Amino acid sequence: MAGEETGVTAPTGGVPPEPTHGATTTDTVTGRPPDATWPWALAGLVLVLALAAVTRVLDKNVPDLLEGTALEDLGAAIEYPVYAIVLGLLGNAIVTATGLRDRLSGGFRTEFFIKTGLVLLGASINLKVIVTAAGPAIIQAIVLISAVFLFTWWLGGRLGLDDKLRALLSAAVSICGVSAAIAAAGAVQAKREQLAYSASLVIAFALPSIFVLPWLATVLRLSPEVAGAWIGGNIDTTAAVTAAGAVVGEEALQVATIVKVTQNALMGVVAIALTAYFAFKVERRPDARRPGLGDLWNRFPKFVLGFVAASVIATWWLTTVSAATGKATIGVANDLRVWFLILAFVSIGLEFRVASLKEAGWRPVGVFAAATAVNLVLALGLAALLFSGFSVT
Repeated sequence: MAGEETGVTAPTGGVPPEPTHGATTTDTVTGRPPDATWPWALAGLVLVLALAAVTRVLDKNVPDLLEGTALEDLGAAIEYPVYAIVLGLLGNAIVTATGLRDRLSGGFRTEFFIKTGLVLLGASINLKVIVTAAGPAIIQAIVLISAVFLFTWWLGGRLGLDDKLRALLSAAVSICGVSAAIAAAGAVQAKREQLAYSASLVIAFALPSIFVLPWLATVLRLSPEVAGAWIGGNIDTTAAVTAAGAVVGEEALQVATIVKVTQNALMGVVAIALTAYFAFKVERRPDARRPGLGDLWNRFPKFVLGFVAASVIATWWLTTVSAATGKATIGVANDLRVWFLILAFVSIGLEFRVASLKEAGWRPVGVFAAATAVNLVLALGLAALLFSGFSVT
């Protein structure tokens, strides 16, 4: 990375503080520049909130503005992560050019925003639906996640990628995109640049998939159920899965949602596995003592427990209220989740450094593209095998 790393220890179970660049020194406790005082941090937070508000306006109004034009389909397909990251990058360019970026960086709370959003995501996962109505989805998720994760990890190793970046890319492409990358980043204590890079790749590959996969489903004459399972098992963001599934039709959308939710539910399992693997093998020195349960707990991303707890509580609570009440309340939780994820994506854009792209080169892109291709083919075979004749009713 450009500049010199601070060597600051990562926060427990989270993403390490961002390394500083150039001649700027840092506080050894916070990892922030000395002049990143609370007024500047507050100003940075205001910037994030303002860009998030613009993102929300664009997300709600662009489809209506483009309705009836040649860009109608594009406007309907683009989701809030794209607007948020683009606006974050534009803001990044401005605050970097004015020399304010490091001072404002205290308000770019990517880790807090996205962890909160992911805990709220857990509230939308009805474990009862997964257990009772998605047997094929569970099988597909386990096979697909295992195969694609291991392939991505292997290819990344062959091409000499850093182990932490390999973990982020493997989790992102095999499970649920940015959400999984965040969970993996907490487990392996990845750098912020690695997380931002992985998130950018997820968005770059997910956007064209919204159009390409429904078109291919039509060309291949897939049934709605098979097409939905294929879309849900391939596209790496829930928002993009929803958009692509809706293009195919209501039945495809329902199956795609169940498949993606099932994969999301396995995110915690992968985080636990990565935590143990990095503690026991990747980062353990030959002369060091064997890590114990306390060591695993210290580096485990605690927000995953919140994610699981939210799923369990929401699943139980939905059985105690009417369908209308449950839908309205979960809708509120989902809206809050979207707001926090918008704040996270804006912060990712604001924190992103072009130097990290130059240093990483073509290899991460090649690994992600190859893994996406494997995912595409394997998911199609599993969808055809497991979802032919499947019904969500």
